[in-house]
Amino acid sequence: MAPVMIRDYPHRLGGHCGSGALRDLIEWAGLGWGGPPGEALVFGLGGGLSFHLMHLPGMTPSFYLGGRSADLELDLCRRLGIAVEKRQTGDPAEAWSWVTAELDAGRPVMVWADIIHLPYLRVRLSNSRHDLVVVGYDEQAGIAYVADNDREDIQQVPLDALAKARDSRGFPGPNRHATFPMRFPEKLPDLLPVAREAAACSAANLRDGRDGLHGLLPGRVGYTGGLEGIERFAAEIARWPDELDPDALSGAYRALRVFIEKAGTGGGLFRRLQAGFCHEVAERTGETSFQVAAEAYDACAETWSRLAAAATAPEPDREEIAKIASDLPVLEERAARALAVAGQG
Repeated sequence: MAPVMIRDYPHRLGGHCGSGALRDLIEWAGLGWGGPPGEALVFGLGGGLSFHLMHLPGMTPSFYLGGRSADLELDLCRRLGIAVEKRQTGDPAEAWSWVTAELDAGRPVMVWADIIHLPYLRVRLSNSRHDLVVVGYDEQAGIAYVADNDREDIQQVPLDALAKARDSRGFPGPNRHATFPMRFPEKLPDLLPVAREAAACSAANLRDGRDGLHGLLPGRVGYTGGLEGIERFAAEIARWPDELDPDALSGAYRALRVFIEKAGTGGGLFRRLQAGFCHEVAERTGETSFQVAAEAYDACAETWSRLAAAATAPEPDREEIAKIASDLPVLEERAARALAVAGQG
């Protein structure tokens, strides 16, 4: 069978797998508001900003930080009028047939794949819900072509490696070959109403501490979400030097940079993307409440990034780390209030 390839797919690097994948797909569909949207705008329109503090017994490190909702991608599609299915199966042949059917019809398709099984990433942490867009395949050569936000170029992945990545039982749970066929509308809805809806949703995530992810986790995982989780995290990090041995403390500090800056967060635990969303909505619509929220999230992103940098300094200053962390609850509360105001219109 001849290779199948989506030509001229508009892929570019992104800070986050979901918003990067959907940004590319929206541009491929020829949609936008006076031009293709940026990744930050796509992220914010998902309404998925949040916070998770998880405690993982028996794991190293024994905690995990997250900053986005479980269903950001599906919520974004619903908000923009993109018809999407979430298909899952335990049958790898059936799952692959879903992918090839889309590609054979000339449509790229988003899937979940565990990063630990993707040979071009070379990572140690599992994330079974990493979004990729499959843009081609060559069954005779045994390879698929994928667009990944973490790589500038289209990547070749052996079909057996991709199948393994799509049938992972890693963190945060089994992905079961999740495949997301999409059908795009002729035009997107007006920007300001959907931006307000998304802002209100993110504000609610932070206020309520429940955005879907907690329901996916095993019972042994301790979970605190939203603004309450940020306050708890700030209190815990101040106690680490007294509670952890030197090796565990060093490992926990190193993990902070991974969770805040490196783990596909767009920088500053997704707050930099959220700030960019608010800036772009303010610029495109003239809505000043989004500018206020943008500046509040600029401050949050900067503080999270300062925390990551302080924790990975050659000689971490424990008092400085605790002080930076102690600033976060107030900044995050202020930003969430500003986001709620922007959501009200």
